[in-house]
Amino acid sequence: MANILVVDDEMGIRELLSEILSDEGHVILTAENAQQARDARAASVPDLVLLDIWMPDTDGVTLLKEWQRDGLLTMPVIMMSGHATIDTAVEATRIGALNFLEKPIALQKLLKAVQQGLSRGQEPVRPVMYQARSVGLSVEAAAAATAHAVIGAASAGASSAVQGVLAAAEPQGFVLSFDLPLREARDAFERAYFEHHLVHEGGSMTRVAERTGLERTHLYRKLKQLGVEPSKLLKKGG
Repeated sequence: MANILVVDDEMGIRELLSEILSDEGHVILTAENAQQARDARAASVPDLVLLDIWMPDTDGVTLLKEWQRDGLLTMPVIMMSGHATIDTAVEATRIGALNFLEKPIALQKLLKAVQQGLSRGQEPVRPVMYQARSVGLSVEAAAAATAHAVIGAASAGASSAVQGVLAAAEPQGFVLSFDLPLREARDAFERAYFEHHLVHEGGSMTRVAERTGLERTHLYRKLKQLGVEPSKLLKKGG
């Protein structure tokens, strides 16, 4: 059982999601606008938030930015929208949203996303480890350490400078400099991360989606946004 906050200006959506998730044994709190969502977050930290993008007073992406800026984005957030563009979905995930659901939301997609979100929220927080140019790291170790560093910097609003450079000993090498702007550093890591998994899984989008915990549609969008072309990557790797 989990405490889930549903934020949507449409009463029908709030009631439908509340009914479905209540039947799954969860405790549901609802908010019809950003201010009510702020009040709910101030009162207690939910285990998961389902947040609509388009709302009349403050849109969901702006609210997500507020929580991230103020250090309140400590719970998994799944964005929802029936009109959002790919750019909006990508922006939300960059800020810190865990997933994106397109309305009308299919029942199985909703339950799967909620399960993934709650599982992510239960993962213990590990301290960020930094190591200067250690070429002995495996690809997975370097990717994991870099991910913690990038996410940690994002959660802190990049308010303090992160020192050091991580390197992974691949044939071409992957080096992430923390002197880069946050967005460029994140793109560089994500590009290397997805390229690694594509090569490792032989180009199977299904296995890469399972490995990375993304919906296939979201994975395709992410690869397109990063400029990663699986077919060209596999030819190059072969």
